[in-house]
Order: sequence, then structure tokens, then C-alpha cells
Amino acid sequence: VQLQASGGGLVQAGDSLRLSCVVSGRTFSSYIMGWFRQAPGKEREFVAFISGSGHGTWTADSVKGRFAISRDNAKSTVYLQMNSMKPEDTAVYYCAANSGTGWASPSRYEYWGQGTQVTVSS
Repeated sequence: VQLQASGGGLVQAGDSLRLSCVVSGRTFSSYIMGWFRQAPGKEREFVAFISGSGHGTWTADSVKGRFAISRDNAKSTVYLQMNSMKPEDTAVYYCAANSGTGWASPSRYEYWGQGTQVTVSS
């Protein structure tokens, strides 16, 4: 299973950005998909998850109401729409795939993308 994340970049506070993650190798719909982020000097933190069917989602309190996760199983792609971005959203963003249960802990995810840098200037 391979994950390829893209869409990061440099934006200003208040702008929007959409990250994409394409998954190859196995049946995409069988995976819970998550987005995590890691800022310099900090631990990797949960941002959002989506169930295999797409019917179940959850976002972290720090991004709730601003970020939204979605997936297109026909395209084997998961998205993270980020709106009203803040400088504290600056981090490397990772997509991850989980074939089991649980969704908030990074240790639950077996497969990881390479990460994409998001920088928000004030």
C-alpha cells in the first residue's frame, strides 16, 4: 500500500487549501483514512479521520469548523479541505491508512504518506 500526499504550500492567514492523498495497492474503501500533522519540535497530532464508507468523520477540536475531511472511493483519494487557516496550522501534514479499528492514535495506522508542508503566514 502506497500513499501519495499533495497540495501543501505557503498561504496567508484566512486562506484555504485542499490536500489530497492518493492510495494504491489494495481496496481503498476497506481503510479508515486519517490526516495528522506535525509542527517543528512537537509530536504528531490527529487532525481528522473518515470511515471506509465516508459516512463517519471526526475532526480535532483545534480545527473543528474550519477543516473537513472527505473521500472519493472511486478515485482512491482522501481530501482535507482547510479553510480560515491560521499560523498555528503550519506543519507537515500526513495522510495515513488504517485497516483495523481506532482512529485517533497514530499507532493505529499501518501506512503513511510522505507528508506535505503547509505554511501559513500571518
